[in-house]
Amino acid sequence: MPVPAPPQQARRVLVAVVQIVIVAVVYYLVAKVGLRLAVVREQVTPLWPPTGIALACLVLRGVGCWPGIAIGAFLANVAMGPSLPGVLMITAGNTLAPVLACLLLAHVGFRADLKRLKDVLALIFLAAFAGMLISATAGTATLVLFDAVRAEDFWSTWSVWWTGDAMGVLVVAPVVLVAATRRWRWRVPLARWLEAAALLAGVTGVTLAVTWSSPNLLFLIFPLLIWAAVRFQQAGAVPCNLAVSVTVVLAAAAGRGPFAGLDLLPTMITLQLFNGSATLTALLLAAITSERNEAQLLVQRAAAQMADAVQMLEPYRLLHDGLFEQVFSERDSTGERTVPPPGPSAS
Repeated sequence: MPVPAPPQQARRVLVAVVQIVIVAVVYYLVAKVGLRLAVVREQVTPLWPPTGIALACLVLRGVGCWPGIAIGAFLANVAMGPSLPGVLMITAGNTLAPVLACLLLAHVGFRADLKRLKDVLALIFLAAFAGMLISATAGTATLVLFDAVRAEDFWSTWSVWWTGDAMGVLVVAPVVLVAATRRWRWRVPLARWLEAAALLAGVTGVTLAVTWSSPNLLFLIFPLLIWAAVRFQQAGAVPCNLAVSVTVVLAAAAGRGPFAGLDLLPTMITLQLFNGSATLTALLLAAITSERNEAQLLVQRAAAQMADAVQMLEPYRLLHDGLFEQVFSERDSTGERTVPPPGPSAS
């Protein structure tokens, strides 16, 4: 294998360094936003967007960008402690979790467009549920080890950490993956734009209404997510789910609407059950609809190919019939016994 020339090698190194810096900066900035939702020690949140950003970067750009995740996680946690060794342990967990999740997804042939049901299931069970066990366990154990969290609060803190990372994967990562892999078409009928505007207005209005209402009316959001998934597939379901989840998390963090007067545990149970149900509904229904549309398109293509094949064979059929008629007419003119041409016999 030829060795690349020095200028090419230097360019590859420069691109890799720039990529790592960009990932680190984006991770850090998103982490600062995510920390505003913290419910435990100003460090553990019910929705941790950087994990979704990290996984999306690894899937799209390769595992080689992991140093950017490590740098961003370190900078985001160093100001909060509990100490330098503890920050390094938390950083290791925050880095290893998305890397392992990315490797698991690559092992099963994951496709970033999320148009197949198997890809959505892999993102849910391998990346979100399994992969995030590392970061939650490492981070919570570190806080307990350095007396930042009481030992009896281990499992409550662990559950918040794990669900926050899992929700980051399920809510934020699909937005980046779909935006990076989808072929966006802007020349669409006006009715399509009007429907999209109506969906956006409906999601915004209903979500704000139910998060400011004292009765628990969160279930009213599900018809809108179903509408987005069925009519717009991933392009509609993913951003609508992100907007809904962020708005509901903000309401829970502020103790507003259906979360007013609830303690931490009931708040987290209600919040995570809703976010999980909404995300699974949006992603799974969008994938099922995409697979159905793809199957219909394949059937239409097969029918068109069959019609083209029949049309191409039509001249040969006419030639075949003409030759038979000519042969039988010549035999009849010579007085020989005429044999009826092959075909269905009259009863």
